Amino acid sequence: MASAWQRIESLHHWILDNGDKRTDPWLLVYSPVPVLCIFLCYLGVIWIGPKLMKNREPVDLRLILIVYNFAMVCLSVYMFHEFLVTSWLSNYSYLCQPVDYSTSPLALRMASVCWWFFFSKVIELSDTVFFILRKKNNQLTFLHVYHHGTMIFNWWAGVKYVAGGQSFFIGLLNTFVHIVMYSYYGLAALGPHVQKYLWWKRYLTSLQLLQFVLLTTHTGYNLFTECDFPDSMNAVVFAYCVSLILLFSNFYYQSYIRRKSKRS
Repeated sequence: MASAWQRIESLHHWILDNGDKRTDPWLLVYSPVPVLCIFLCYLGVIWIGPKLMKNREPVDLRLILIVYNFAMVCLSVYMFHEFLVTSWLSNYSYLCQPVDYSTSPLALRMASVCWWFFFSKVIELSDTVFFILRKKNNQLTFLHVYHHGTMIFNWWAGVKYVAGGQSFFIGLLNTFVHIVMYSYYGLAALGPHVQKYLWWKRYLTSLQLLQFVLLTTHTGYNLFTECDFPDSMNAVVFAYCVSLILLFSNFYYQSYIRRKSKRS
């Protein structure tokens, strides 16, 4: 037991000591413990939340959802702009881009937007809380919980070790998708008079799938070429994107193809 604990301590010290010294002082970055605590609280809310809401009426969050979703659109627009402009000014390559660990203004600007992207994933855990308060428990699928719960760890590691480089491509694509996604949810929250025009939800899922296919292709290419970017990170991103392609493909099939065939 002592030996196992020593190995855990040794791993923890390695995690703390080998991070990006520029981002270590930033909120939630230095140690994985705060992120782990957030994740455990998230799982606790998913477990106890529906039980607490079982005999209660759904909470009317219409105004909160309108503000929240359009605020997320604004944040996503800001991050998309920063990823796009900073990568362009830094002459980033879309095929292979090592991390610039310097303290130059552009390197720090890219690291900063990577942190904001990570922090946006913490904010997005609110999506699950809203589902629970509105008693939309059918939305608490494995895909939803898996995607939200794992993204905070993935991007904590991104900011901790590779804040920049070709990580920017993930943020660039995902923030664009989230501009569209949170615009859809914000419009839907306005009520039935707007919802009747939101016929394009199916294409939103298609856009998400296209995103993961592009990221898998991009990361897979770098796994088999010489690129000064950690293969371990590329391997994790590749495997993660494959898992999301499988899960989102199943969601697309169940929601749009199978349901349509049942109706006919």
